[in-house]
Amino acid sequence: MFYLCSNSPRYSHSLAIRLLVVLLFVSTFTSACSTDNGQEEQDENPQEKRPELAYADTTATRRSSGEPAVTDLLSDPFVSGRSSSLSAYYDHISTDFTVDANPIENLHQSDVTDTLYTIRFGNSMMEFYAPAQSGELLLQVADIKSNAITLRNNLRVGMSQAELMGSLKRQKDQQLLITQTPAEIVAANREGAPVTLRFFLKNGKVSRIRYEGYVD
Repeated sequence: MFYLCSNSPRYSHSLAIRLLVVLLFVSTFTSACSTDNGQEEQDENPQEKRPELAYADTTATRRSSGEPAVTDLLSDPFVSGRSSSLSAYYDHISTDFTVDANPIENLHQSDVTDTLYTIRFGNSMMEFYAPAQSGELLLQVADIKSNAITLRNNLRVGMSQAELMGSLKRQKDQQLLITQTPAEIVAANREGAPVTLRFFLKNGKVSRIRYEGYVD
C-alpha cells in the first residue's frame, strides 16, 4: 500500500507548484475580464452621451427658429409679428366692433379672388387685404379716432405731443423719417415703398391716428 505523508517535502513542493499555477491562471483570467469590461464601458459611454448632445443642439435650434419674426413699426403699427389671423387685432380693441369681409379681384390675376376685411369700432376702422394664395393679412389702412385701441410702443389717441415724439425717436433700429408741424406729426419710410403713420394734433395732444400702408 502506497501512502504519502502530508508533511513530506516532495508533496509540499508539488502542492506549492500547483497552487502557483492556479493563482497565475486566476490572475490572467481576471485581468482579461477586467479589460473586456472596461472596453465595454468605454464603448457604451459615448452612446449614452450622444443623445444628450443631440437633444441639446435640437432644443437650441427649435428655440431659435421658434422665435417669431418682428416687423418694424411702419409695416404694422398694431401687431409686432406677421399674423394671418384677425384675432391678433381683436385682442387690442377694448370696445365692441364689427367685421366685414368682401371679395375683391386680385391685383395681378383677374381669375383669382382675394378678400378685403374691415374692422369697425365707433368712428374708427382698420382695413386688411388678404391674398388668397398666401393667406396673409396685409394692413393697408387704419383710421383711429379714439383710445379704444393702443398701437405698439403705447402710441395712442390722447397722448401728449412730447410723449409721441419721445416714443418715435426711441425707434433707433428703424429708419423713420419724422416731420413735424403744429397740427401734425408724420412718420414715414426713409427708403422703399411709401408708408406713412400720421398723428393729428389738437391742443398739444394726439386726436387722430391714420395709417396708410402699401400693398403690392
